[in-house]
Amino acid sequence: MATKLLSAQGAARGMGWATIAYSAAVLAKPRVLAAPSGLVDGASEVPRSVGLPVRALAARDAAVGAAMVLAPAGPALRLATGARAASDLADAAIFGAGLESRGRALKIGGFAAAWGILGLACMTRM
Repeated sequence: MATKLLSAQGAARGMGWATIAYSAAVLAKPRVLAAPSGLVDGASEVPRSVGLPVRALAARDAAVGAAMVLAPAGPALRLATGARAASDLADAAIFGAGLESRGRALKIGGFAAAWGILGLACMTRM
């Protein structure tokens, strides 16, 4: 049981670090998320109307990632991991249903869903 507990906690903390790193990249350059999502203009630039909410999404994710890294083991870490999973599954539904390109919707939505499922798996094994 201890090995299972440590590996789920380790995976959750690793997800937290990965989330912080990706979020920092998106905060610095919203194009990291906007371009694969097809949310750039004809010149492949990120319009201000897109960059602002993309940065807000990245800030939310960075905060949740930091909570996953810093939370003490137990209920706090499970809650932070559950918040990450819920955010990712919501992103999967929103991007999956809302992106104009079906291929992009499947790619971006599928990636978010995979992270959400990984978060749920970690959370339920702690």
